[in-house]
Amino acid sequence: MVLAVILVFLTAPAWADFQAGFAAYQKGDYAIALEEWRPLAERGGASAQFNLGLMYDKGQGVPQDYEEALRWYRRAADQGHASAQHNLGLMYAKGHGVPQNDAEAELWYRRAADRGQPLAQAKLGNRYSNGQGVPQDCRKAARWYRKSARQGYANAQFLLGDLYRKGQGVPQDDKTATRWFRAAAEQDYQAAQFALGVSYAKGRGVSQDYEEAVRWYRKAAEQGHAPAQHNLGFMYANGRGVPQDYAEAVRWYRRAADRGHALAQAKLGVRYSKGQGVPQDYRQAAQWYQKAAQQGNDNAQFLLGHLYRQGRGVPQDYVLAHMWFSLSAAQGDKAARRARDSVTKRMTRAQIARANRLAREWKPKE
Repeated sequence: MVLAVILVFLTAPAWADFQAGFAAYQKGDYAIALEEWRPLAERGGASAQFNLGLMYDKGQGVPQDYEEALRWYRRAADQGHASAQHNLGLMYAKGHGVPQNDAEAELWYRRAADRGQPLAQAKLGNRYSNGQGVPQDCRKAARWYRKSARQGYANAQFLLGDLYRKGQGVPQDDKTATRWFRAAAEQDYQAAQFALGVSYAKGRGVSQDYEEAVRWYRKAAEQGHAPAQHNLGFMYANGRGVPQDYAEAVRWYRRAADRGHALAQAKLGVRYSKGQGVPQDYRQAAQWYQKAAQQGNDNAQFLLGHLYRQGRGVPQDYVLAHMWFSLSAAQGDKAARRARDSVTKRMTRAQIARANRLAREWKPKE
């Protein structure tokens, strides 16, 4: 007890300086934060060293300097500061201030994870899940995700749920998957909100409930999650959980399409082609089909082929129609194969050869 009192007495001024630096940092007054923390860091204070590293890492109050950030992270990490160990691992993983080195990254992640640092535990889970720097092992990935998830880290909760959904490294269990998705979704984690929406839409791990699916899709969609925006558009287009409303469907499809979501681009093309929620406009339909088709969406390729064959929204062009039908057929679309065979009858040998060459040379755009 006497020792504890002495320690508190000796460290009280340093603690006050640290807190003053923290208060300044929170206000964005980085110069004052540096003034308070640098002397503590130079005297060996691990938390001050970590915070100084963070400021050099982010360029807050100082020019961004990865090497200087690395130096301070290492001093704190060598004293067992778990967050500094995690960030040091991150620097090695990204090659910031040091040559990229997966083995060194794993070493520091593991040290931090063993001290209970949830971000490092999740990073180790990722490495085992992806086989990055270690043999792929979903069972070990699940173990590390679980350690992190139990501490409330939303990313780990979602990823653990995903393993249960797929039955990778753990028994396939939709109820457990949904439980972890919900834990992350309630922290506003977009991917988990989307996954929970899918659970309700399909009745996986919960009773099917379209209204609840819409609620979770909307939460993710309003944060800019493109797949959720697409799915919310689908719910409006089909009147699931909400009254059917093509104009609202178009609004959400467009938001996802503008973010490059191929399926939403194809659906938006369909709405323009049919005049549902927007005036019928084959030119607009062709433009959206083109965007999705260029990403490899087989349905958009098929529908774009039809527009070229019919000359709707684009000049009639059997060569391009054949090319798009061929690309869609190569993905298993039987209707596209029949359409290609049909348009072939109207083409010369030279046109067919050119269409086949275009299809062979075509590459998707990311």
